[in-house]
Amino acid sequence: MRAVIIGTGGYLPERAVTNDQLAVEKGLDTTDSWIRERTGIGQRHFAAEGETASSMGAAACRAALAQASADVADVDCIIVATATPDSAFPSTAARIQGALGVTRGMAFDVAAACTGFIYALGIADALIRTGQATGVLVVGTEIYSRILDWSDRGTCVLFGDGAGAVFLRAGDPAPGDGLLSTHMHADGRHGDILAVDGGAGSTGGTGVVRMAGREVFKHAVTKLASAVDEALAANGLDQSAVAWLVPHQANVRIIEAMGKKLGLPLDRVVITVDRHANTSAASIPLALAEATRDGRIKRGDLVLMEAIGGGLTWGAALARF
Repeated sequence: MRAVIIGTGGYLPERAVTNDQLAVEKGLDTTDSWIRERTGIGQRHFAAEGETASSMGAAACRAALAQASADVADVDCIIVATATPDSAFPSTAARIQGALGVTRGMAFDVAAACTGFIYALGIADALIRTGQATGVLVVGTEIYSRILDWSDRGTCVLFGDGAGAVFLRAGDPAPGDGLLSTHMHADGRHGDILAVDGGAGSTGGTGVVRMAGREVFKHAVTKLASAVDEALAANGLDQSAVAWLVPHQANVRIIEAMGKKLGLPLDRVVITVDRHANTSAASIPLALAEATRDGRIKRGDLVLMEAIGGGLTWGAALARF
């Protein structure tokens, strides 16, 4: 048995904030052109008061189940990737399980920052292959607007809020179909170049995002390239086999570099960073939801996903839809 992605879903908070609006509201010494030239970001969405990682994640799950023509009785596992959980415990996954009305199976969170969705996919795949789960919701959901330092213009302009989900079902697909492989890595020696400076077990508070942008960019280019090569080699595939690249939406320069490495024109790369900004673990499933629903990604397409995040973590996944 192997995992097959049969449904995708996304949720964005109603409020969209442009670069100019952000500069005025937060009193930032920055401009729309400064942000766009360095990141490709034009706007981001911010959660409303009362919205949580679990409420957004549950909305994305409902959309994924609807697209899959499935219901809660088909779900026996929920895995949530998030750096902004509702609480230390219960897990955000358990909150979503309760909100959906799922009454069986397991629910737990994964902490791998922006790479969290790739990690969660890998865990879901392993559970399905070993027969421990048959229907898994894999969710990325983040409210970064609540852990940003609004005086740090180099970091606070980069992030937004949102949630995305995929529904995986155990199946016996033809060779080369379904979720082919996932590849996950970490190197804790570089943890401090992208981190949150607080936590329940250290400062007793939440903390805010701190990032050494140039260092992160340097690692991103090399580590993402190696993860992509690893994924293709593991499946005996050439770059030309990839129909779509769905990357983590951190910076348009990194995205363009990865597209170029694969020999893919930009119209074969799913880009949402201009409208969503960096939604961390939610960015890949949000992009998947958009591209499957507007018809770009079609049945039979080979899709490559890759991400890098705090930890330092990075990874890639290959799936044929």
